[in-house]
Amino acid sequence: MRREKPELLIPAGSLEVLKTAVIYGADAVYIGGDAFSLRAKAKNFSREEMEEGIAFAHERGVKVYITANIFAHNYDLNAAEKYFAELKEIKPDALIISDPGMFSLARKICPEIEIHISTQANNTNYLTYNFWWEQGAKRVVTARELSLAETKQIRDNIPEEMEIESFIHGAMCISYSGRCLLSNYFTGRDSNRGACTHPCRWKYYISEETRPNEYLPVYENERGTYIFNSKDLCMIEYIPEMIDAGIDSFKIEGRMKTALYVATVARTYRKAIDDFFESEELYRKNMDWYRAEIAKCTYRQFSTGFYFGKPDENSQIYDSNTYVSEYIYLGFIEYFDEKGLAVISQRNKFLEGDAIEIMKPNGDNISVTVEEMYNDEGERVESCPHPLEKIHLKLSVKPEVYDIIRVENTNTK
Repeated sequence: MRREKPELLIPAGSLEVLKTAVIYGADAVYIGGDAFSLRAKAKNFSREEMEEGIAFAHERGVKVYITANIFAHNYDLNAAEKYFAELKEIKPDALIISDPGMFSLARKICPEIEIHISTQANNTNYLTYNFWWEQGAKRVVTARELSLAETKQIRDNIPEEMEIESFIHGAMCISYSGRCLLSNYFTGRDSNRGACTHPCRWKYYISEETRPNEYLPVYENERGTYIFNSKDLCMIEYIPEMIDAGIDSFKIEGRMKTALYVATVARTYRKAIDDFFESEELYRKNMDWYRAEIAKCTYRQFSTGFYFGKPDENSQIYDSNTYVSEYIYLGFIEYFDEKGLAVISQRNKFLEGDAIEIMKPNGDNISVTVEEMYNDEGERVESCPHPLEKIHLKLSVKPEVYDIIRVENTNTK
């Protein structure tokens, strides 16, 4: 088994989430700019935010990769050329690209920046890896459809210094490596250009052509059926196998997720990886903690994807398209005011007197009570019903900057 510690690569859809990822254990963060990213519905980053995020990460020894992984049309190319010139000045650690045309532009304009080949490029064999290596790529992301055995075979047939990146956690896509046309057909929004509406999560029926107004469930269930609705990937129990396959970077999916989600998965995988490299016995001993913690962020039920063979009917969810959410995100500690009160931008309503939880980067979870609550004008309030309102808190245990506060979701019990 290879014993080099893999990179933990965490998604960020906003500057707030980038900072959360860095504080909660990322070795690297991947983000999208305002253009040419395959998550157009994510908040994404302006140039100023990219510069601030890169500076914040680099000060703490964390790398930042920027996605430019759309499949470009002719009319995109002039703007892409200007965008790469801008990224040359910003100096991210790598660019994530899938389109050969975009690759050639990036190589010409900013050859000093590493290029990583996106999973969207359908990288399923070692000849593809060697092709991209010869073009100048440093890293290739495996197609999600590969098993660990296939990944290990790729490792055995590519240059030792070439890097393999693979997903270890997050949503799975029903289409081949994310290349989907459903969204385009149904809504006119192209998933291959960053605007996916996730029709794979919708409810479907069938209709017989001579009875166009009569809808029949695909599966006999009064709720219909979700025939494309994949379970989420979770490999927290198989980190040794991922390392043995020769994977250099463990990638978390989720550039549209909250800071609570990112903090939860980053902290849990950080601890699991570090525990394993201290001793496999410690890793096995703490498995129940990893499982419990990873279930505290939103998810759709878990599977191991394609890693141990092709998924079967048990890898789909047929009766619902909703997430399981065991905890509710309230906010993170941004700073302390002149009175020493912790200040947050409220994400969900809570009340004075509520029992909530402080989630710390080191793995601790501390139960506390909301003793006092004030609005930004200094007025004492009993609740905070307005999203993103600045709230000043006195808690029964004093938190620290970047601590996340959350509350158990009693509706799931």
